[in-house]
Amino acid sequence: MRFMTPKFTLPIVLLAALALPCAAQPPFDSSGDALLNGPYYLRQVFYFVEDEEGDIEEAMNVQGTITFNPGGTYNFSGSILDSSVGTPQTYTSSGTYTISASGLGYISSPNPNFPTDQILGLVSHGIFIGSSTENPNGYNDLFIAAPVGSVATNATLNGSYTVAYMDPTYSSSQGPGGDALFSMSADGQGHIGNVNVTEYLGATNSPTTGTLSGVTYAFSNGAAQINFGGNSNGTALIEGTELLYISPDGNFIFGGNYNGFDMFVGVRGATSNPTSYDGLYYQAGVDLNDAPINSGYTLLDSYYGSLNAFSTNIIGHQRLNSLLLYDGSSDFTYYDSYTLNGNGSSDDSFFSQHYVSSPDGSIRIGYGIGPFLGLNVALMAPSLSGSGVYLSPVGIVNAASSAPFTSFLSPGEFITLYGTGLSSGDATASSLPLPITLNNVQVMINERPAPIFYVSPTQISVIVPYLTESVAEIQVINNQVNSNIVTQFVGQTSLGVFTENPVGGIGYAAALHPDYSVISESSPAQIGETVAVYLAGGGEVSPTVNDGEGAPSNPLSQTGYTPLVYLLDSAGDYVQATSVTFSGLAPGFAGLYQIDFTIPSGLAAGDADLEILGTDSDTLECLLPIGSGTTANTEARAKSAAGNRPAGRHLLPPRRLRVNATPR
Repeated sequence: MRFMTPKFTLPIVLLAALALPCAAQPPFDSSGDALLNGPYYLRQVFYFVEDEEGDIEEAMNVQGTITFNPGGTYNFSGSILDSSVGTPQTYTSSGTYTISASGLGYISSPNPNFPTDQILGLVSHGIFIGSSTENPNGYNDLFIAAPVGSVATNATLNGSYTVAYMDPTYSSSQGPGGDALFSMSADGQGHIGNVNVTEYLGATNSPTTGTLSGVTYAFSNGAAQINFGGNSNGTALIEGTELLYISPDGNFIFGGNYNGFDMFVGVRGATSNPTSYDGLYYQAGVDLNDAPINSGYTLLDSYYGSLNAFSTNIIGHQRLNSLLLYDGSSDFTYYDSYTLNGNGSSDDSFFSQHYVSSPDGSIRIGYGIGPFLGLNVALMAPSLSGSGVYLSPVGIVNAASSAPFTSFLSPGEFITLYGTGLSSGDATASSLPLPITLNNVQVMINERPAPIFYVSPTQISVIVPYLTESVAEIQVINNQVNSNIVTQFVGQTSLGVFTENPVGGIGYAAALHPDYSVISESSPAQIGETVAVYLAGGGEVSPTVNDGEGAPSNPLSQTGYTPLVYLLDSAGDYVQATSVTFSGLAPGFAGLYQIDFTIPSGLAAGDADLEILGTDSDTLECLLPIGSGTTANTEARAKSAAGNRPAGRHLLPPRRLRVNATPR
């Protein structure tokens, strides 16, 4: 399901008229617990980064069998390897899990060192992918689990597979880490033969190619030992014996070295463009940025999230955990584009990654192009539908940016809800304060009525009440008939910029010059002038404003932090707007945030990517024209700008997010 055209869009003519600057925590939905059932193979890798230098000082792996039981409990039997110990230790453990109707949820950590940590992630096609993004113990990780199914044998691994591989702990003269892509053909009888490998090591942007010969495999108790042999014939990264797990249908494989800290993922039969590549995908991965721009730091991050792909465009979200980059976890929402290559692969210049997809597009794996190393796995979301008054479990998005449902909500955020049977017809609020009932429709968030801007049978736009706990329980009531309940995580901010394009988040930002005229291609922002940009998701403000009421003009209602604003021009210049003069609610409007900042010097004329960071969110989707503009349509301009961005998203200095928490 794709949600790209929110009805709530802020008309530019309306912006031009602006002339003035807890209850008990609700439970997370567990109605999808049955999506995990029975025995699964799992592998989880952990990386502890040294704070000052970015080097990995300790690593772990956990692997084995996790059996999910009815009622949200599990039993684990397997092993843990800690680099500080050096020898794998077998053990058993137990824990809990909670999965919502969408497949979003969490599993308590099976690692005995961190029993209270949780792996957040998503289930689709029977596979769980995720990361412990909120952990307090200073590590990055990637977690993958797939059903055991019937016991696999040599015959199960049969056909051509393309595999992405990464080992952040590998060390070479080029620097830390390495990743690779290789193809292998299994004959179902234990033989693979020659394997051609393309790999990137450390900070180099030149790949090394080589061949592994005489590769074999053998299954025992449903898992395989795959023997790659030594590292001769030009390959340095992949060698020895790896443990391989396989999905019941044989289309997905994953694993790593029993005595190491690598991870690989692979798909079968990727030889042509997938039959379907549009729609919602769930994703997880690890990145290791060795680029010189990071001033000697190695930036490691791990994440889970989702993305909406449509006509080679992407609006995506990653819940990122990076000690050096964010000093913790944060939401990153972004616009992106990709190029299909006709052979089952695609390329993405923004993340500097190369992807390979299964023939039906249901599974995508990828690796990073050096020095932007990485490993990514994405699964097409399940098809969801319901009867009566039905709120889609994946249908809650930022009304400004269309950031998908895995991004955290925030108090005061304008959101759009999608579903069916939500209202008997269309209706729009005509005055402030916004009503809590419109066309006999109510929206309850943690049993509090949400102010409503717009309703229709398939779409509703509301404001999240300011008194919303860390989990939001959302329900639509249409003419006294209740919908299903959908839960989402809640953070402090969830910034998204309103745009001119009907596809929210793409194209030119909704922004005004100092004379309140609209910034556009024909009237671009000028160096040195102070502009106003309009957003959703700025979080709590002071003085406080009642839900749904228009913000005051005296005193202005301001956020408790000063956001960071950056502009990335077409020449690759990445410049911070150091003069942010206002951040808060736009006077006279409900749920509309405004940021005023001065356009910095050092930018080339043309379209610039606009990035804005709150206390725990980072949005990089829309454009702001600087100097002389162009005449291309905004969606094409957005796609072109994303394609011309310098490779790798992590361009800012270390610890960039926490420095913006400047009290007023």
